Amino acid sequence: MPVPQNFKAPARKSAKEKAFDQIQRWIIDGTLQPGEKLLESELSESLGVSRTPIREAFQLLEVKGLVATYPGKETKVTGVEKEDIFKLYSTLAALHASAAEVAAKLIRPEQIRHLIDLNTEFERAVGSDQPYLAMETDEEFHNAIVELSSNPYTASFSDSLQVHIRRLKYVFLRQPIDSTQASVDEHFAIIRAFQNRDAAAAHEAMKQNLIRPMRELEHLI
Repeated sequence: MPVPQNFKAPARKSAKEKAFDQIQRWIIDGTLQPGEKLLESELSESLGVSRTPIREAFQLLEVKGLVATYPGKETKVTGVEKEDIFKLYSTLAALHASAAEVAAKLIRPEQIRHLIDLNTEFERAVGSDQPYLAMETDEEFHNAIVELSSNPYTASFSDSLQVHIRRLKYVFLRQPIDSTQASVDEHFAIIRAFQNRDAAAAHEAMKQNLIRPMRELEHLI
């Protein structure tokens, strides 16, 4: 199981958090492939932690559905099925579209400015070929809108779905810039709807922002 040696280790985190975050990132960006066996000893050495936090990280990753432990304590990265694309994205689109509709009625000018700043960061990450940073910034944009809707159930379900969508989104954001620029434009459409206090337009723009990548991913995977 090849593990990179030149990654940037997270700072000020417990050994378990450090292991969880890095292994999760490797699963999302494809460094650790679906079906790949995870070796405690190798990960322990690479991450500079004992085997205990590696085992604890495995437990957290299994709860999130990113790894599976089999008889004999063998742990492997779970697969991503093509049929999951529709199930995940269509559900998240419904949640986020509803959140955008509610947020349009509550959002304040300074919160709109924050979304504009996030979309500028997202566009910069896309243009500089940093797909992982683009993915994180895109999530921050969407999460900010979910938070504005003040619905903890939407936030909770959204977090659960996005764990799995990250693996698909990373594939999408690695496409040529012309393909991903549409996401930047769709973000601006959401922002314009907020500026106009147009709840229906916010709902549709958010839905489009998630359904379009879903359809494109169906052709890529």
